[in-house]
Amino acid sequence: MTATLSLQGRPNASQAEPLLRFEGMGLAYPTPKGPYSVLENINFNVEAGEFICVIGHSGCGKSTLLNTVSGFARPTSGQVLLKGAPIQRPGPDRMVVFQGYALLPWLSAYNNVALAIDSVKPELSEREKRDIVMEHLAMVGLTAAAEKTITQISGGMKQRVAIARALAIRPEVLILDEPFGALDAITKEELQEELLQIWNTQKCTVLMITHDIDEALFLADRLVMMTNGPAAGIGEVLTIDFPRPRSREDIMEDPKYYELRNNALDFLYNRFAHDDDAN
Repeated sequence: MTATLSLQGRPNASQAEPLLRFEGMGLAYPTPKGPYSVLENINFNVEAGEFICVIGHSGCGKSTLLNTVSGFARPTSGQVLLKGAPIQRPGPDRMVVFQGYALLPWLSAYNNVALAIDSVKPELSEREKRDIVMEHLAMVGLTAAAEKTITQISGGMKQRVAIARALAIRPEVLILDEPFGALDAITKEELQEELLQIWNTQKCTVLMITHDIDEALFLADRLVMMTNGPAAGIGEVLTIDFPRPRSREDIMEDPKYYELRNNALDFLYNRFAHDDDAN
């Protein structure tokens, strides 16, 4: 089953050309027994400034889907277009924050962010680079930890550094691969709040993988629910139109919250349950 996602929840969604467009996109890997289809016939549009969450069971191709946006994977059928041009390779207009941080542990928080700026904007003066680094460390509340190495800070602080590094070069698309999955509940909620504040400030487009329905309902404009693999597709798209800025307490008191939540639970654990889940 496939679906088309046309996102219209943000003020700038009226532009003629969507920022991202998936056109009949599929991806299969070669195997000795023939091609193994991971994704098949993906069609949807994402407007600039949207916050999209993607959910589905393990192995349904969520990371592969976002890897076609980052440029880490190439479709074997169809295409993914950014501002009308096919995505061919990774680029600084699309930055990824991984669940495993992907930071250099021997460098300080400051130098991990500075490394990204040096790579993308080498023409800037040292003063300009420092100002950008400190601005983004402040944005995630890490000014006091700027000179600490990655081995000296907590998991939540590491993820803050990874977010600061990604945002410091002002990407058009921020790709988050289950960034809060390994964090405790309190830290996770704090970072969700910070992410929304940063998103409202930066106005970038966010594509985020999550396994947490409540997280998606708090953060996203739309929730893309994937069918099971192989040959996974988009089974359903939920519109999450709670007003912004959002209060976690307010939306959890809204009856529509539980309607959306039950819809997502039904999709994941009844209509597209894994065998293990069903048992």
